[in-house]
Parts: sequence; structure tokens; C-alpha cells
Amino acid sequence: MNPLAQPIIYTTMITGTLITTLSSHWFLAWTGLEMNMLAFIPILMKKTSLRSTEAATKYFLIQSTASMVLMMAIISNNLLSGCWTTTNYISQPPSLMMTTALAMKLGMAPFHFWVPEVTQGTPLTSGLLLLTWQKLAPISIMYQIHPSINTHILLTLSTLSIAVGSWGGLNQTQLRKILGYSSITHMGWMMMTLVYNPATTIFYLTTYIILTTTMFLTLNLSSSTTTLMLSRTWNKSTHLAPLMAPILMSLGGLPPLTGFLPKWIIIQELTMNNNFLIPSIMTIMTLLNLYFYMRLIYTTSLTLFPTSNNTKMTWQLENTKPTLLIPPLIITSTLLLPISPLLLTLH
Repeated sequence: MNPLAQPIIYTTMITGTLITTLSSHWFLAWTGLEMNMLAFIPILMKKTSLRSTEAATKYFLIQSTASMVLMMAIISNNLLSGCWTTTNYISQPPSLMMTTALAMKLGMAPFHFWVPEVTQGTPLTSGLLLLTWQKLAPISIMYQIHPSINTHILLTLSTLSIAVGSWGGLNQTQLRKILGYSSITHMGWMMMTLVYNPATTIFYLTTYIILTTTMFLTLNLSSSTTTLMLSRTWNKSTHLAPLMAPILMSLGGLPPLTGFLPKWIIIQELTMNNNFLIPSIMTIMTLLNLYFYMRLIYTTSLTLFPTSNNTKMTWQLENTKPTLLIPPLIITSTLLLPISPLLLTLH
């Protein structure tokens, strides 16, 4: 990417997200989404290759389709209500179209097929932005229109996302695809309580961004993109190998780590609303997620890469990648559970 164009592109992406998040007018919200999408495409193609070009094309087609469906819903809602404000109650047909468009943008099932493919075709840093920052604008719109969303449709989409994300990641060896399917699962958990308690969704989003950022930065530091490359972590970055295990377990929601806290709150919220079957299905499906995280932990911690050399440590130059954020992120992503009584009181 051209160094002169880089600050303009990132500024446009951030500005588009902020416009969508802070606006209460539908046209401004839609404009922010378009600014964000068009600025993000060069970021996906930061390293020019056939895979990155394919990923950017898929991303553009899906996001532009979702934007057109969203615009159709906005115009339909304006014709029915005569109002452009996002906080106004939305009638059912436009609400259904908006939910569909935003589910496409978030990569929820059954509109999830692009997420693993696009994530796999991009560098780790671009994949990190795709699975974290790019979720903020659509979720902010969902947050504003949540009183108008059909509860049954949203619960169905969320349950499907959890099931598809859990099953899809089982046979994967590419780490970016695994994190893509993990994102689909987390989107399902996130949207599950949006109608009942939107504050829980925002809390889950915050935790998800912290956990995913930690995982991506750790993989980027060790330059690992496949499970085979993970097996070399002991040789390349000995100090990093034991830290990956708690991060992955926290991402899977295993107590007593940070990732367990939002799942616990969501299950509690659903049971308080007399919904017992869906939390049971969600918990069972999350065990599948935990399985493929445990498989990565096994590869990282309990295997050594076969080598004919007598030494176990590979010689290499000093790592020049930034590591300033990794220590606080690792602490945050593993040790926040003790403050859960305070969070539950605020909740």
C-alpha cells in the first residue's frame, strides 16, 4: 500500500464507522457504512496477490448487496412512516429487510459463507480489522433498531450462527479460517440477547474484541497461519507458546477465564426470560468450539516440530514486530473473571 494513501484510507475507515455509530439519521448512517466499506477494500489488498484480490472482490459484492437491501429498507420505512430517524419505530417489512442486510454485513448464518474465505485471503492484520472493527457499525445500527426487530427471527439467526460456526471450524487447519468461524459463533452469542438486554450485547462485543485482538496479535508475532506452523512455536518463540493456551481457552469460554463471563451473563439473561431450550443448545454447540481450540492448544503446547538438528532453539534475528499491546491484552483476556460481581451489579 502506498504510504501516502495509507493515512487517508485508515482515516476514512474510522470516520465512516464513527458517522454510522453517532448518527440518528438513516441517510447519514448508510453513508458512513459506504465510506467504511470502500476504505476497507484497499486494506484487504494490502499485500497484492490473487487470494487478496479474490477476498476483496467477495467482500465488496456481499457488502454492496447488503447496503442496497438496507437502502431499500430505509426508503420503504420512510414511505410508511415519513420519518428518517433511526430511533423511530420501524414497521415489520422494513425491519425484516434491515435485519437481513445487517446479518449479511455481520456474517451471521445463513449469510456467513464469505467470512472464512475473506479472512483466509487477507494478512493477519487485515483479518483482525475485518473481525473486530468492521463489526462496530452494523452492531450500532442493530442496537438502535432493537425494539423493532422480530425476536423469533433474531433468535433463529443467532442459533444458526452458533451451530454453523461451531461445526464449520472442526476440520480446519488454517488459523484465519478457524478464527473466521469463531467470529460467526460469537456473532450468534452477541445477537442472542439484543432484544432482551442490549447492554449485554455491548459487553459481549467488548470482550470479543479484546480476545480476538489478543489472538491475532499473538499469531502475528509468531507469524503463524496454519496448525503446522503453530507446532514450531516452541522453537521460534518459547515464551509465547504457554501464553497461547489460556488465550484460546478464554476464547472458547472456559471458566475461570475472561471469555466465560459474557457467556454466563447471556445464559442467565435468557433463563430469566423463560428461555431454557436455546441456552442448552448454545452450550452444547460451544463444546464443539472448545474442541477445536483444544486441538490448537495440543498442537502448540504438546508437540514439537521434527528437526534433525540437535538444538531445540532456532537461531533468528531480533523480532521487530510491535509487542507493546500484547502483555496488557493477555492479562485482560484471561484474568477479568474476579471482577464479575461488580459487572453483574452494574448490569
